[in-house]
Amino acid sequence: MSRIGKKPVVIPAGVTLQVDGRRVSAKGPKGELTMELPAAVQAAVKDGSVHVAADAAVVNSSGLHGLARSLVANMLEGVSKGYQVELELQGVGFRAAVQGGKLTLTIGYSHPVEFVAAKGISLAVKESVITVSGPDKQQVGDVAARIRASYPPEPYKGKGIRYKGEHVRRKAGKTVA
Repeated sequence: MSRIGKKPVVIPAGVTLQVDGRRVSAKGPKGELTMELPAAVQAAVKDGSVHVAADAAVVNSSGLHGLARSLVANMLEGVSKGYQVELELQGVGFRAAVQGGKLTLTIGYSHPVEFVAAKGISLAVKESVITVSGPDKQQVGDVAARIRASYPPEPYKGKGIRYKGEHVRRKAGKTVA
């Protein structure tokens, strides 16, 4: 039995959760999310919280039990508070701009790099900080990782796109003998 899966998830105020078979839907002030639970896991709403239970006869049910509980908890937090990831641009001449849901990066290539925001994801730029926000934790993290992958921080000069607060180990350059 999973220790994480046993813990009930409290439904925040202003959020409605519906369980229809294996389909779990949450609706709140930040948006609406839906997910399908694994076959070995069931969910039920009791007394303002969600209880996730696993079928012990299935081989990997305890791992799926904890996973399903964490995904439901992330859904509820996402539709109530939302998720946000901040990226920093570091480099001379590196710029970012958002126009109509499209992020345009000028990061030292011969052409501008463009990213179109997925449905439900919002992009914002303030000075040299790019903010990716939305209700779905996986989608926010994926968009932020794809933006970072367009020019990851390099260890010699430290230029690139990095997560806010990320430490980049610097290397010494070549020395003249």
